[in-house]
Amino acid sequence: MAHNPLDKIHALDEIEQEIITCLQSAGQALQELSKEKSSQKSAETQTQQFIKSLSNVESKLSEQINYLTQVSTGQPHEGSGYASAKVLQMAWHRIQHARSRVRELEESKAKYTHAARQQQQQRQQQHAQQLAQQQQQMAQQQLQQTHDNSINPGMSNAGATQMGQQAQN
Repeated sequence: MAHNPLDKIHALDEIEQEIITCLQSAGQALQELSKEKSSQKSAETQTQQFIKSLSNVESKLSEQINYLTQVSTGQPHEGSGYASAKVLQMAWHRIQHARSRVRELEESKAKYTHAARQQQQQRQQQHAQQLAQQQQQMAQQQLQQTHDNSINPGMSNAGATQMGQQAQN
């Protein structure tokens, strides 16, 4: 079978010539039979030539049709890179899809990381505020105790704390 497009064209030209020969043989056989004094032997020779040419055309056309079927369906065939090109194209599509999915995942990760960082900062701020409030309360209690002790120096710390709590109520 031919390997390049030019060889394919030459093969089709040969088939065309064979079809012409086939038609000529059929025409000569019919012409011989239409004569009043036809030669049986000549008509048979032309008929056999027609059948031989027709068989040759059929086999060569079948070859070409099989080749074209392989080419059009992407099956591997002699002299073609169609199947390889198709595989390559599909691989590129898969790579592009994988890249877009990775990009989407990176964007999701960045959003999640940003949100987690913000939540952590908020928790740290809340914790710092709670610590500050606790320290402020402790400072107020110490100040209150110091004040109570200066007013009633003989009272115990427990008594001063109770009096301070009663005064606050």
